[in-house]
Order: sequence, then structure tokens, then C-alpha cells
Amino acid sequence: MKEKVVLGIFFLSGWHTFSTCLPRLYHYVAEPKTWTEAQSYCREKYTDLATIDNMEEMNQLINTVPSSDYYEDVWIGLHDDWRWSFSDVSYYTDGGPDYRNWDTWTDNEPDFGNGQFCVNVGDNGGWWDDGCTLNYPFICYKGTTMDPKFVVVNDRMNWSSAQRYCRENYIDLASVRNQNENQEIQKLVPRGDWAWIGLYRGPLSRWSDGSNSSFTYWEKTPIPMANKIQCAAALRKSFKWRAVPCTNRYPFVCYSVPVQMKQVFKLKVKLEDSSVDLNDPAVKADILLKFQDRLKDQGVTGVVLKWRQQPDGKVFHKEEKSPEKKEKKKPQKKSEL
Repeated sequence: MKEKVVLGIFFLSGWHTFSTCLPRLYHYVAEPKTWTEAQSYCREKYTDLATIDNMEEMNQLINTVPSSDYYEDVWIGLHDDWRWSFSDVSYYTDGGPDYRNWDTWTDNEPDFGNGQFCVNVGDNGGWWDDGCTLNYPFICYKGTTMDPKFVVVNDRMNWSSAQRYCRENYIDLASVRNQNENQEIQKLVPRGDWAWIGLYRGPLSRWSDGSNSSFTYWEKTPIPMANKIQCAAALRKSFKWRAVPCTNRYPFVCYSVPVQMKQVFKLKVKLEDSSVDLNDPAVKADILLKFQDRLKDQGVTGVVLKWRQQPDGKVFHKEEKSPEKKEKKKPQKKSEL
């Protein structure tokens, strides 16, 4: 349904007008720090630790580091984090992807012990990190963004098999956005047991500034390490990335964004499905996501897209048809005989 909305949008101004956006500027800091210390420094002095969207920016970063310092690795902004199997950004409009409900019984969840990179929920509603190869019941997600439904599958599977089953028969393994949804899932967990949900630890999957850049430049594919959080450093000389403990001390690269020009564009939308509510937050978020993808396809980065609300709080208004003017008949000249 949302796809039909996007296909019906026409720009009154062309895409080329976005070419005025300014790229990131990179700043090398020679003082060795841990990744967390480097992150704090960059956020205080600039924008954040370096995010890299493409090879052009990677080359720009390389040129920022003095050749005399090529003997040391440098931190960039990529780090380990928990992520959801169902990754549609628009789904999280009404709830945060960062909601967590780690079990407090042992006071050390998540503990990353012995390769525990997948998450299940107990019958008390608390979350545990556990070995992804273990077999548990699992919770699938179906429904819509505004009205999610959860289904328990009592067949015991490992996390990857559960994910595949949910994707083939429903939408995906369950994502949990808030306490209310967690309570709904808790009711489905078999008594005295645990059930897989869609949260897992993706190896160096998140940028410090929260962006979703998919560009990578790994020396070799990183593998999560038990009992350690990893961060990404650019290797000496080659600048290929590698995964290392975040407690290592390296120089680092920050980025800043020059003051950007604001531009306002008007959109005219043609709906193929009249039941679609364009002011639905999920629909608006989905449209912005499609626009952002179109911009990236054209090599345009660093653009922040936002809707401008009208005084009544809405973004879209139905265009009123102007009443047709009746054409006045010109009086005919009488012909004289």
C-alpha cells in the first residue's frame, strides 16, 4: 500500500536541487583514547566519530590522516550493538528500537558469555542473551505498524531457524518497542520456559551517530567476541577496517557537517489507493525513507529530510477543486438584411 503512495508522488522541483548539500568534513585527532573517550571528544568538539558512506569519503578520511602517523590504527564510528531482525525503520515510529528489558535476576544481563549473541524472553518478561544454536520456542510478528500481532510457535528451533520460519510464515521474529508489547509477548511464553525474539548482536553493525550506512571496508569479516564489545579501527597504512576491543587506545577521526542550506519543496501526491492516510506517521516515515534511498542512489549524502507541519498539525491537505467558471456566451450580432 505504501509503495503505491510513493509511486504516485511528483516533485514540483527536480531532484537536482539537492546537489547544494555539503559533505562531511573529517578531523584527525592524534591523542590516543579508548573508543568511548574518542566518541565523547568528537561529540563535544565536532559532530561525532567518523561515519563513512562510500569510497569517496573513505579516501577523504585517508587524506585527513598525516602520513607521519600511518604507523597507528585510528578509530572510526562503527561499533558492536544489538539490532532487530525486522529492520524496517518505519516500524519503529511509534516505539524505540532501543527499548530493552534485560532480566535483573542475575544483575549481569547481557553477559555475552560463551558466544551468547541472540536474545530470548522468559515467562517473567525478562530478556536473556543466549547461545544462538540452542533450541527454544519463539515469537513471530504479524499485523501492521499501528496494530502489531504476536504469535508463539511452540516448535523448538535455534535462533536462525526460528527467524527463517517467521519470515516464511509471518513477517519476522518479534520486535519489542515498549513495555506494553513486552507484556503481550510475556503472556505467550510457555510457563517455565524461554522463547526467542528478534534481537541479536550484530557484529559492528551500528555507527556512532545512529546512521544506517551500509558501506564497509573490512580487512576480513568481523566475528562477535564473547565477553567483549568490539569497535572498528582503520588499520595502519592500508586503512582497511578491523574489529578490536573498544578499550584499546588509538588516535581517531571525527567528522563535522558544515552549516547546511535549508530548502523547502512542495509535493503533489496522487493516490492509487484512496484509503491511505498520508498523515499517518508510519506512512510519512516510509515516504521519507524512500526519498532518502533515491538520494543515495544519486550519490547525494548528508541530507536530512523532515516534514513541515501546517498550523493544524497536518502535513498533507487534500487539494480542493476550484469551482468551474461558467463561460459567458458572447451576444451574437444580428445580421441586417
